[in-house]
Amino acid sequence: MSKPKTGFPYRVALAGGWIDQPWVSKIFPGAMVVASIHPTVEFQDRSGMATSSRKVALELWGGRIPEGDPVRMAKLLFGAENPPGAAYVSGSQDHIGLLVPGISRLYYAGKYWPDEIESSRDPETCRWLERVLQLIPLKPRPSDYDPLEEKSLDPTWIKRLGESGELCFRSILSRDVDGLGESLTQSLKAWRQILPRTVPDSTLRELERYEDSPGGTFSGAGGGYLLLASDRPIEGAFRIEIRR
Repeated sequence: MSKPKTGFPYRVALAGGWIDQPWVSKIFPGAMVVASIHPTVEFQDRSGMATSSRKVALELWGGRIPEGDPVRMAKLLFGAENPPGAAYVSGSQDHIGLLVPGISRLYYAGKYWPDEIESSRDPETCRWLERVLQLIPLKPRPSDYDPLEEKSLDPTWIKRLGESGELCFRSILSRDVDGLGESLTQSLKAWRQILPRTVPDSTLRELERYEDSPGGTFSGAGGGYLLLASDRPIEGAFRIEIRR
């Protein structure tokens, strides 16, 4: 994989993705988990690694992490990417994940900005997640791909989506790889129910190859990277490095 052209962070979203959109969390509030990561590789565009938001950040700050309160900087980035009248509002989890160090639980309740942000920069916890979370590259989603073409916003499954984020954060703090894997799988199942286009059959077939791992999901709607939780090394996988 190619080396990054700048030292600006990326972010990886774990369980609970899509709960950051108000049209989801207003039906049932819940949590998701993101981690700010060092650019140890140059991640593919259209792969769920906040590359679009990162490009806006590079325009604003020229590849340097801005000084000041990270949450305030994330709000500035959110506003820059989503000017008034934007047809689609990029979720604030992208901007928070890029700029707030460590692993963050974000709780959404019907608004674009989370009601709660809880972060951990504990070195042992970060090292544990770096060891057990393993990424396998897949193809990026096609440029004409629309993950929101089909919606079935069932409150039961949205509740499970938000619960997957809560389970994910608890499992990370307690360093429970089985709980982490369960949360990733539960999140994927919820996506499949409420936004079927986000989980194509082709990506599911990729995940089925790793049924012996505690669980997994995908970094982006329709492709990107396979995210697997496992205590054992997985052939072809690479690991992240979390910003402390």
